[in-house]
Amino acid sequence: MALPFLPGNTFTDPTKRRYHRSQSLGYKNGYSLANRPEVGIGGEPLEVNQLSLAELEELNNKRPTLTYGQAKQAPPEDFIPAHVAFDKKVLKFDAYFQQTVHESRDEYYRVRPVVIYYYLEDDSISVVEPHVENSGMPQGKLIKRQRLPKNDQGDYWHWKDLNIDINVTFYGKVFHITHCDKWTQEYMASEGIELNLPQGMLTDPYIESRKESAALRTYQTKSTFDKLKQFLDLDRKVLRFYSVWDDRDSMFGEMRPYIIQYYLVNDTVEVREVHESNDGRDPFPLLLKRQKLPKDRYNVESSFPAVVMELSNHEIKQWCSPEDFMIGKTVFIYNRPFLIYDMDEFTRAWICDKYGVRDFTPVEVTGPARELPSRNLPPYNGFGSLEDSLQSCLSLVPQPPKKDFIKMLENDHKQLRFEAVLDSVKPEDRGRRFIICYRLSDDMVTIFEPPVRNSGIISGKFLEPTRVTKPGSIPESPQFYGPQDMYIGAVVQVFSHRFVITDADNYVLTYLEANQGDFPGSEKTIESIRQKRSFGEPAMRSSVKGAPMKIKRSPGDLKNLIQEVKAQLRKDNYINFNSLTEAFLQYDRDRSGYVDIGEVKKICQKQNLPLDDDLMAALISECGGDEQGRIKHAEFMRFLTWD
Repeated sequence: MALPFLPGNTFTDPTKRRYHRSQSLGYKNGYSLANRPEVGIGGEPLEVNQLSLAELEELNNKRPTLTYGQAKQAPPEDFIPAHVAFDKKVLKFDAYFQQTVHESRDEYYRVRPVVIYYYLEDDSISVVEPHVENSGMPQGKLIKRQRLPKNDQGDYWHWKDLNIDINVTFYGKVFHITHCDKWTQEYMASEGIELNLPQGMLTDPYIESRKESAALRTYQTKSTFDKLKQFLDLDRKVLRFYSVWDDRDSMFGEMRPYIIQYYLVNDTVEVREVHESNDGRDPFPLLLKRQKLPKDRYNVESSFPAVVMELSNHEIKQWCSPEDFMIGKTVFIYNRPFLIYDMDEFTRAWICDKYGVRDFTPVEVTGPARELPSRNLPPYNGFGSLEDSLQSCLSLVPQPPKKDFIKMLENDHKQLRFEAVLDSVKPEDRGRRFIICYRLSDDMVTIFEPPVRNSGIISGKFLEPTRVTKPGSIPESPQFYGPQDMYIGAVVQVFSHRFVITDADNYVLTYLEANQGDFPGSEKTIESIRQKRSFGEPAMRSSVKGAPMKIKRSPGDLKNLIQEVKAQLRKDNYINFNSLTEAFLQYDRDRSGYVDIGEVKKICQKQNLPLDDDLMAALISECGGDEQGRIKHAEFMRFLTWD
């Protein structure tokens, strides 16, 4: 009697030596079949019901019924696994892929044929490339048998996705399917898939070139035309055609005549330019040197290396012949159109004998001349001199203005000097004296201001040597100041500054009288200088150190000058002293109650006022001076305070 299966009541059988499990697979007639074990571990019998698969299927499909009883079902078909049903059934497709070839001048790509095997047993695919003798490439199995992914979503390639004349991508490589075997066609038709028409295999250009080079070569005998006979018969015989190149549609283009010469001895062409006297062109005789002329220079195979400029007979398809240069035809010579309008007598006779042409009527090519655009000069921008700015408009590379070296040598160190005063609205600029020097060598003007002590104005060079234009002159025809424009009393405007000519050197009068014909209109300048000398006034000295000038007064000038002196003295006293009494005591050094005329002159010198005798006399008279030329305190106060 067995003990109950409780903890502590079990024990190990010491006589048991087998612990292996029975096999669940078996083979029959070379096929693997499932085998249900009949015994357990160690050969112990299994205490379970030994039911067959058919009995289990019947139990699973049994449905109880109360009316008619259990329905009788058809016996199930025998189950055939996929690895048994599709064993050794493979779909075969022919395909190819292109491989790019780098760093090779003989080929750009290769065409590599492959065979795609699709195994219906487990939907796996393998790609095999047939071996080619002396290919130099590793061939054979490119992709071993496996399920190939179709996309990133986890799908795999299926036999339903395959067809003829489509591209399939396996691991980034594109294969083009061209054909399949007969069994594959029958299987796809049985599954309801219509295949496309078969496609031919793409040929490899490098393999084809290898076949052509390995094939037997054939040669053709030369034609009956002999080059030696051509040289003996046609030597020194040249066809001359007259043509024009119409380039008037482009900028600065024109219609230019040319002569096209065709040498019959070797079928070469030469294009010569037709030059006329003073045509302004460089004396180059040839536009195109003697050479064979192709009809279409750019009709060349793409395989021809573009780095080579010269072309041989193997690349050019057609060359120009005499029949291409008939009258009225347009010949394109390296993209330039040349219209043939006439030919010489020898050319007409040769073409008539060769081609039977009788009509040689010349073509009229003369037409209206093209209107050249007018050149408008831009306005002067104010930078540099007018001549320098004009040179940038006359040529692409500006050149310095041309100088008259003969004039510079003859008139070197010759200058005409004039004395002038500045005419300005500013009170502090009125009466400023300047020396205007006119250089006869280059017609340039220099303005210099003599130094004046205690004037508060920096003296020295006022204007560098410059050609001064007259007001209102235009850049196309500028008018410059000359000696004829600098007469006594004339107003010279230099860059918005007005100068009044007051005197001139004796050399100016002497030079203008001796060279009056070189300066038209200088009579006015000569006459004004003579009139000034006739009044007994001395000429301008060579060095002016601030001495008082003798100016001819006009009615009302003294009154205006007195008012200016009065305003300047009043301003000086208000600024430098606290009261007018302190100012008078400052000037009255001897405490006599009078201001001497000498003190008044010192005041005028301090304020940079004119010190002419007539002006000083008028100033003393205005202040109520006595016979000795002294001014009282009350009169001085009245002069400074009253208007």
